[in-house]
Formats: sequence, C-alpha cells, structure tokens
Amino acid sequence: MRTDIDNWMPITVSRIYEVFSEIPISWCIAGGWALDLHLGNKSRQHSDIDVIIIRKDQLVAYQFLKRDWTLYKAKDGKLMIWEEGEFLNSTNDVWVSKNNNSPWAFQIMLIDSEESCWIYKREKSIKRAINEIFLRTPEGIPYLKPEVQLLYKAGSSQVREKDYNDFQTILPILSLEEKEWLKLSLKQQFPEGHAWVKYLN
Repeated sequence: MRTDIDNWMPITVSRIYEVFSEIPISWCIAGGWALDLHLGNKSRQHSDIDVIIIRKDQLVAYQFLKRDWTLYKAKDGKLMIWEEGEFLNSTNDVWVSKNNNSPWAFQIMLIDSEESCWIYKREKSIKRAINEIFLRTPEGIPYLKPEVQLLYKAGSSQVREKDYNDFQTILPILSLEEKEWLKLSLKQQFPEGHAWVKYLN
C-alpha cells in the first residue's frame, strides 16, 4: 500500500499519447487537460493527468502497461497494487507510477458502458454513444468532450474552486448544443437545481 498521494510528477499529454496509442482500446485524456486541449492552450497548471478507458477494456490495458509501469487501484482512500488478472468491478481509479518508489505519472479512470453506450455513474439515466463522447486534437490526441468533462466536475459531491474556474474558462466557447446537453444532464442529476444551470441559458 502507498500513502504518498501528493507525490506527483505527471507525464506530458504527448507522452500519454505515445503510451496509449500502442494499446488496442478506446481511450481519451480527461480532467482539466481535456478542457485545455479543447481550448487549444494551457489555461492553468495541472497537478496530475487523467486518462479514461472503458471498464471492459481494463485487462487489455493492464497487459500493455505492466511492461513499463506499476499500477495501483485506488479505493476507500487506499492505494493497493493491482494484481495481474484482477478485474476491477467497482474500483473507478487506477494510479500509475514507474515503480513502487517513483512519483505518480498518470491516473486511469474506468468508465462504465452498456453495449456501445457510456453510462454516467452518478446518474445512470444519462447515457451517450461512446464514440460521441470523444473529440481529437489536430494531432490526433483523443480527449473527453467539454460538456461531458464539465458534467463530471459539476456533478461531484464537492465542486472545487478550480472546477468552477475551469467551467468559466470554457463556457465562452461552448456551442449551444454543448450547453444544452450539459444543462439537461445537470437537471437530470440535480432536479432540485444546480448553481451552474443559470450560466447555460
């Protein structure tokens, strides 16, 4: 078990692309980096880097990554070695480093799917075709669509200041369709209301 949760030295977006392009699965950059890739420039410092993969593809990813990386499953506040052949049914986050003593390099987030649809874990009625939640940069780097990433940020149990700032940064370039999807999704998850909805009208 490791407890050094702040020991981060994230690798670059281009290095992530190199690592994951060799793996025959769907994947994309997520988190604040996904929004900056959509924006086309770096809007702030990023303390980590997140990659999304589909849960059913996890063992394929494991086989490729284990050659050069050490993988830890994150659950209930603990970081434990992800053992070979172990299928993570309920764990959503995997932290990756070069070895047991090196800083964290990137984080993998497992998303659920049903047939060819992504399922939003916090409100399972929110679904979308998997091929409709990714975009690509001109260089071909896949990233999570901004409205989907903002739903993850807004839908958290605690919306952090950086999440709100990310929302305000990306809001001016959201299309009407992207705003509408995010607004409807927030209303589904929060029928009692959400503070961001007023900005999406």
